[in-house]
Amino acid sequence: MTVPRVAAIAATLVASALALSACGAAPSTNTSTSSAATATSAAGVGGLDALATAAKKEGALHVIALPPDWANYGAVIAGFQKKYPGIKITSENPSGSSQDEVNAITSRKGQDRAPDVVDLGSTFALSAASQGLLAPYKVADYTKIPAAQKDSQARWYNDYGGYISIGCDAKKVKTCPTTFADLLKPQYKGQVALNGNPTKSGSAFGGVFAAALANGGSLDNIQPGLDFFGKLKKNGNYNPVESTPATVESGETPISIDWDYLNAGYATEFKSKGVDWKVSVPSDGLYAQYYSQAINKTAPHPAAARLWEEYLYSAEGQNLWLQGYARPVLMDALKTAGTLDATAAAKLPTVSGTAQFPTQAQSDKAQKVVTDGWSKAVAG
Repeated sequence: MTVPRVAAIAATLVASALALSACGAAPSTNTSTSSAATATSAAGVGGLDALATAAKKEGALHVIALPPDWANYGAVIAGFQKKYPGIKITSENPSGSSQDEVNAITSRKGQDRAPDVVDLGSTFALSAASQGLLAPYKVADYTKIPAAQKDSQARWYNDYGGYISIGCDAKKVKTCPTTFADLLKPQYKGQVALNGNPTKSGSAFGGVFAAALANGGSLDNIQPGLDFFGKLKKNGNYNPVESTPATVESGETPISIDWDYLNAGYATEFKSKGVDWKVSVPSDGLYAQYYSQAINKTAPHPAAARLWEEYLYSAEGQNLWLQGYARPVLMDALKTAGTLDATAAAKLPTVSGTAQFPTQAQSDKAQKVVTDGWSKAVAG
């Protein structure tokens, strides 16, 4: 992805981004009276075919903060439009954060340009749900989603995820680091970057949590992660440039701490451009997160919003995540059903050990520590 996003079962980010402006926005022109607006499942509209018909009548779907190079979203959007022609997808602010998504829901309520659906981290999903911003809706395979990865009221549920990893341009870095301990070595001066600011970015927040686990911290104590980046800053290894596909390709961020599916995607994407991008999931700081999907309770295109969720949790949608190196939440269910893309699954980065997932209370505590301490840790 071109910029940071957010996550779930592991819990994620911190809310602090500028609100999107609603100045000059036109009021909603949506006059749909579809029962989809209150439907809590496809059955509430008459079944999936009826839902698709209603969505095509609406003819539009507004999504936000979905970069085409993030977890294969470009292929996901193209796949939906191919399956349901006649529904035009407007993809806004692809480089936005989860906080931008929540801000767009609140600031554009009642407007036709409000987002219909959002892709959020658990913290943002929980917050949005508590504010009454999300619509309860059970996709067809809702019962197959692990209980720990969904809201009991079906206002949000996890979809895809991955592990914090270290990406490295082997043509610019003589010996690529494979652990957090390696990153402190003097040969990496000015080379270690994050995908965003951890007070707003799920991947960057995950990087700090993983660093904490690698340096004597725990799910109850993320401070060692801030201390680690403080050391990186002090010894000159920390690179304040937020890594993106462009900075990776240009060599501006030769070492990037990011989700494994993004780093693995870079390895494939830039191979033809002379970038030898290596990916390692550090065993000393094994940390994973999943991202959550949700429907705007006042979505201007309620049928299309629900149809989009059905597509994402279908075998086709889940395998598209997998083809983008992300681990789909229904991976085990697909394997059992014989519908898993085994070739794509075999290409996932190797992971040794068991990832740690914080509870919501642990995540909330960690986020406050990061919000209060990040600027100080990397100041100067």
